[in-house]
Amino acid sequence: MILRKTTVIILLILIIQSCNRQPIADIKWETIGTGFSFPEGPAWDCKGNLYVSNCTGGWIAKISDGQTDTLLTASDSTFSKTNGLFVSKDDDIFACDYGIGAILKISPGGDIQTFLSGYEGQAFNRPNDLIVLENGDIYFTDPKSYGREKTDGRVFYFNSEADSLYLAADSLAFPNGIGISPADTKLYVNESAKSRILRFEITNNGQLSSKEVFMELPGGDPDGIDFDIKGNLYTAHFGSGTLFVISSEGEILQKIKTPGKKPSNIEFGGPDLKTLYLTEDETNSVYKIRVKYPGSK
Repeated sequence: MILRKTTVIILLILIIQSCNRQPIADIKWETIGTGFSFPEGPAWDCKGNLYVSNCTGGWIAKISDGQTDTLLTASDSTFSKTNGLFVSKDDDIFACDYGIGAILKISPGGDIQTFLSGYEGQAFNRPNDLIVLENGDIYFTDPKSYGREKTDGRVFYFNSEADSLYLAADSLAFPNGIGISPADTKLYVNESAKSRILRFEITNNGQLSSKEVFMELPGGDPDGIDFDIKGNLYTAHFGSGTLFVISSEGEILQKIKTPGKKPSNIEFGGPDLKTLYLTEDETNSVYKIRVKYPGSK
């Protein structure tokens, strides 16, 4: 009788473990757009539109209902080369423009203004990716050189209430994707040139402290980053052709092969935020899969 009870307990544990190991995301990608020019920075506006930068093409795409249109081009607009994009709660698009070293603000009507032009009298290096909080505060990465020993990258913080810009972190080796986890409210930054993910405590005044290495991901560059509501971290691993799904405890939950070897960035979207969009730079295309949990924004 005791043996039978023990067997039942073991079976229950195995079942629970099996349930916990169920895939977080589908593995079959669906193409939603092709013909891009180094696509990056996908941003969803909750109205059915996905915006995508074309880093080497000088244009921003708008994808709606499976159709790709041009939102803006550098030839007829006041921007140069955009990378990371973020749609705010007011439907403004904030864009990292690494060509002119600035953060741009694009209105729903397409008007562009330079929102942040530089720090201490100098243009930013190469603004790469950003997040805009509900209160209007902004964090963004600003890499410069690429190399493990070239630690000239920075993270900036804009306090909207004080209308002030702060250097939040420096001495980073090509800081890239950036996001805040709903699990621990810490700020995570991909340090691409060192193939790792960093995380920081956010202080009461919005500044960063207590830098630590959250995860090492050799064999490629951790690029874009995002979180689901459970706090699972998703990152595009540029060069290895992999999308990693990592728990808040640092366990790799799933490794998904991407359609090309150069996945650059990701974004949750769709009506239920359970569609994950991927920009991929070897195929110059945008893809999507369905995921188990909705995105955190």
